[in-house]
Amino acid sequence: MSADGAGGAGGAGASGDAAGSCGASGSASARTSVRPRDLGVPFGGAPGPANAITDVPGTHVGMRTRIEGAYDDPHGGPVVRTGVTVVHPLGPDAAGGVAAGRFVFNGMGEMTGGALLDEYGVLYGPLALTNTLSVGVVRDALVAWSVRRGLDPRDLRGRTKPVVSETWDGRLNDVYGQHLRAEDVWAAADGATDGPVREGSVGGGTGMTSFGFKAGTGTASRRVAHPLGPFVLGALVQSNFGRREQLTVAGVPVGRLLQAPDPVEPEPPRGDGSIVVLLATDAPLLPSQLTAVAKRATLALGRVGSIGSTTSGDLFLAWSTANRSRYLERDLRRFEAVPTERLDPLFQAAVEATEEAIVSALVAAEPMSGVGGAWYPSLPHARLRAVLARHGRLADGA
Repeated sequence: MSADGAGGAGGAGASGDAAGSCGASGSASARTSVRPRDLGVPFGGAPGPANAITDVPGTHVGMRTRIEGAYDDPHGGPVVRTGVTVVHPLGPDAAGGVAAGRFVFNGMGEMTGGALLDEYGVLYGPLALTNTLSVGVVRDALVAWSVRRGLDPRDLRGRTKPVVSETWDGRLNDVYGQHLRAEDVWAAADGATDGPVREGSVGGGTGMTSFGFKAGTGTASRRVAHPLGPFVLGALVQSNFGRREQLTVAGVPVGRLLQAPDPVEPEPPRGDGSIVVLLATDAPLLPSQLTAVAKRATLALGRVGSIGSTTSGDLFLAWSTANRSRYLERDLRRFEAVPTERLDPLFQAAVEATEEAIVSALVAAEPMSGVGGAWYPSLPHARLRAVLARHGRLADGA
């Protein structure tokens, strides 16, 4: 198994995301996968240097990928295709929190710590994305990680309800085996960096699929030209939703067109899944404004073909690194804010970055087999280009 945890055919052996040894911790390390812009997929707006959520200063991402066993190996043990993604909004050494808001488009999902976030409008400490049945162990591990950092008791008190969100990877992973451990979470948290972010079958997105194809983790960013800026907004998604015929890329019904006349492997039977969208910005925004920004991820889902299925958990969270707070502050808390009537450039950036991050998760992921012989192909790059070319939608010069 390759050290980047991309998955391939899902062979035996644990994989980290950056280190060469099996089971090593992963981080937001140098990317090796193809991205949609490399294929000529046109997107609006101007991306940041890494075209990733880490373009927002202070944001660090770390991952741990677990790929073990094969369904047809009687001596291979359980088939594990899972992982965890940890995000530090202000870096791993920050003690305080950031202004934040969230939106639930469809509630067939879990986001721990949501009630506190709604009440206080602040996100304290790191947050994480994983599979549905690992939410508990990841939540507890984040608390233990903060305890081990030796934080001031006031700061530690603010981290007792960390945000952990999930999507279901049981189509490829032995999800009921609950194979993720606290050590995996600690490795992801410790290994987080602010560089380029790996995509596809890595971290919490390891066992995830979308539109009948292998998907997982995706990211993108936008420079925001604003009279009070400039600002940057970044998105990170854990994509696990949609049916083949719904997939739309750059306004083209790619999913339907890839079934005929360009057939790919039949879509495996499944129900609709879920998606978690994280949005970070350095624009000074209030919690209520960040909730409004988070809502705009819904429009990005519509652009790629989602109908908001009743069995989908579509959970969106946004934060501002410009407005910071420490738990149990004794002085007045002061947040600056872009006027609400001037938020449109940030709304546009949120839609564009989320749309690109979803497509990027599909483009980056490699085929993967999993539990019970399940098989999910990758989105075929050449056929995607051909479909977009037939509709005049390839980017200029591609």
